[in-house]
Amino acid sequence: MDAQVEQNDRIGVLEELLNERYSVRAFLPQQVDRATIEHVLATAQRTASWCNSQPWQVIIASGEAKERFRKAIYAEASKGLGDDFDFTPPREYVGVYLDRRRESGFQLYNTLGIARGDKAAYAKQALENYNFFGAPHVAIIHTNEPLGIYGAIDCGAYVSNFMLAAQALGLGTIPQAALARHSGLIRRHFDLPDDRRVVCGISFGYADHAHKVNSYRTSRASVAETVTFVE
Repeated sequence: MDAQVEQNDRIGVLEELLNERYSVRAFLPQQVDRATIEHVLATAQRTASWCNSQPWQVIIASGEAKERFRKAIYAEASKGLGDDFDFTPPREYVGVYLDRRRESGFQLYNTLGIARGDKAAYAKQALENYNFFGAPHVAIIHTNEPLGIYGAIDCGAYVSNFMLAAQALGLGTIPQAALARHSGLIRRHFDLPDDRRVVCGISFGYADHAHKVNSYRTSRASVAETVTFVE
């Protein structure tokens, strides 16, 4: 095969996965078999990391274990408790970053028929994070505290590769910073050492393609908007 054609085929697969992937907010109850989950994990394990430290540790909760965790974190979130991120969340969104956040939010709310300004409905939808949007599995990604922000950055790369591997195997995913708002509960619930820092969660399973919440797609900025070439 011509080398250029082969290269185009290879990047075409990646482009297809990136274009297909979206944050799934309604899942089917069907469990994913262990072999498929382990295939996702083995693929994501090839993620590059600072000095090859591979700081990510992953908890996969399924079945009754997932349900016990869901009940615990939902109870805390629904009472307005928690809000104990291990990593400082964004102080505020301004300019184009605020515009993109609003666009994404309004797409979600419009798809669900939630009127603008309906804060009660916004809050109710936000709580669905803690039901894992009906996903049969949830992953918790955590890192080593001494590695600081670079450990978290490495975990972010791992999360991206986890989602692409899942997409390639026919699964849907949603990365959730919302779960990291309850890092203390997560450490207690899963008996994690004090030096572990929660980065995020990933709910995953088979997407419910018939649900309207999965019908919209967010936009992406152009290369010209995000890249500066210096020669």
